[in-house]
Parts: sequence; C-alpha cells; structure tokens
Amino acid sequence: MAKPTSIRFDEVLLARLRRRAQAATAGNASALAQRLVDEGLRMADHPGILFKDGPTGRRAALAYGPDIWEIVKFLREIDERGPSALSAAAEVFALDVNRIAAAVNYYGDYRAEIDAEIDAAEEASERAEHAWRVQQRLIA
Repeated sequence: MAKPTSIRFDEVLLARLRRRAQAATAGNASALAQRLVDEGLRMADHPGILFKDGPTGRRAALAYGPDIWEIVKFLREIDERGPSALSAAAEVFALDVNRIAAAVNYYGDYRAEIDAEIDAAEEASERAEHAWRVQQRLIA
C-alpha cells in the first residue's frame, strides 16, 4: 500500500516531471515520480541495468544489451549450469560474462517480474506461430 509523503522539487525539475507525466502517464506526476524513483534505486543496486520502453511496456535490460528476461530464458534453455552457462550466454549475446552475471543478480531480486515477462513473451510467440500456421493453410 502506498503511503503519502512530501517531497520538494526544484521548480524546473517539477515542470519537467509534469511535462513528462502528461506524455507518459496521462498527467499523473505522482505515479511517474514513483516509477522513476523505483527504477533509479534498482539501477543503483544493480549497476549496468537500465529500463526501456517497448511493445510490452517498461522492462529491465542490460545497458547496450538485451532485456534481462531474454538472458534468463536463454540460461533456462541450455544444458549447461554454473560458470560455463554464464560463459555460453556471454558468447551468444556477445557480452562480457560480468554483464551476464549482473543480469542474473537482478533476476535474483526480481524473479517474479522477470518470470512474468518470460511467460508473456512465450505466449506472444505461440500466438504468432498460430497465426502464421493459419495463414499458411489459407494460402497453400
């Protein structure tokens, strides 16, 4: 449950927040400020992680890299475990193994969120494949 609190913002910063809120959250500056504080704290706790928008909404990703859910999904699907799994992921994603470890550490703290993103991606993939099969039957 959210608890009210009072924060004082510099006038210029508050104006920027309100402009961004108008565009992003239908004018709800409080919701935007809460999201930005949450994401900022997560990024401070997990260096190398950032948040980006996309068709499924905002999600955690490696800076200049894939989404966290993509790395976790890959790690689940390979036969290797331990350090060799991290090395395999680093090779596939063309990243340093430390960046893969950062993604795994983030997953450890936000498992339910990342698992939900994986589930949503798998469902979208299944729908797309079904649509493709229907299309192939129609045009064959």
